Amino acid sequence: MKFIHISDLHIGKRVNEKSLIDEQVHILSQICTIVREQNPDAVLIAGDVYDKAVPSGEAVLLFDDFLTRLSSLTEHIFIISGNHDSAERMAFGARLMEGKGIHLSPVYDGSPEPVTLTDSYGAVDMYMLPYIRPVHVRHFLPDEEKEEVVSYDSAIRKAVEKMGVDKERRNVLITHQFVTGALRSESEDVNVGGLDNVEASAFDDFDYVALGHLHRPQDCGDERFRYSGSPLKYSFSEVNDNKSVTVINLKEKGILERELVPLVPLHDWHDLRGTYEQLTSRGFYAGTTWTEDFVRITLTDEQDIPDAIGKLRTIYHNLMELRYDNRRTRAGVAAIGSSAKADTKSPLELFGELYFKQNGDNMSAQQEEYLKGVIEKLMEGER
Repeated sequence: MKFIHISDLHIGKRVNEKSLIDEQVHILSQICTIVREQNPDAVLIAGDVYDKAVPSGEAVLLFDDFLTRLSSLTEHIFIISGNHDSAERMAFGARLMEGKGIHLSPVYDGSPEPVTLTDSYGAVDMYMLPYIRPVHVRHFLPDEEKEEVVSYDSAIRKAVEKMGVDKERRNVLITHQFVTGALRSESEDVNVGGLDNVEASAFDDFDYVALGHLHRPQDCGDERFRYSGSPLKYSFSEVNDNKSVTVINLKEKGILERELVPLVPLHDWHDLRGTYEQLTSRGFYAGTTWTEDFVRITLTDEQDIPDAIGKLRTIYHNLMELRYDNRRTRAGVAAIGSSAKADTKSPLELFGELYFKQNGDNMSAQQEEYLKGVIEKLMEGER
């Protein structure tokens, strides 16, 4: 059984107010070409189809076109909702699409049923588990079991337990969660930090787990547990990432083959650094694609350059961010005492740093547990 695993399309995404729709049109067309060449039995889309719970009309039309093209290239398509999607909107029309081989994960109801596919080796049970929080799982549990679900890890373990997976059969799970130890990037939402961790062992019953949520392609300790990553770079923390689609060939029980097929973006992302004079010298950028690619520039001049961003954009047309790194900015950071890489830290970590600065000591374990509970309730309220 051959699968193509993709995730985190984030259709409709904007970065620094710049629409990436043209980039997405290009990369989704490339994915369709790969599907045509690979001829898989199914395509697995592991969540965050859209960048917003209420996507723009333009984003919906693009996904509709992509889905229509995919459905002519493969017999089955499995789609789950991620934390950026509305589970209810993603599930709309699921019963109608089922007849066309397009399987949309329903809103979590406590007992996901598998879709069974067959090949020469026998049955493969396909389970779809959309992005869920502990509150979603507790809602469908009897009172005596609710207390067992106190974290994301325990929630996922309970959800898997309720699936009643037959370990003698081949089983595939498509889900959208954060596995402990996996590497995040700046383009992902960091809402609850360590609270949303799920240990990889929660998925031991499955022969392959198609993960979504993290944008960096990576395994989670075992090649059976795989983040395909986003098909495009969505932040400068991903500059060195190699984007791809994951092709899985599931043979007899316990035998899995994998291939990574590279994706080539319309425009790449680059981090450039130097003085204004260096970066505006034709010899610096001639013969590169930097003038049209997405770039972040760090100027090392000791004095600010008047209208630097406007001047640099006459050369680097897709300049997304301009920074300075000099004695003044370094001194300013030290004086302010800002948190390093604050954008990638969770509220729990940031509050812990603030607590330490205010009190000269770390929070106690009891205080941390209390704060975790407060953060989780706030997150559940947003849902």
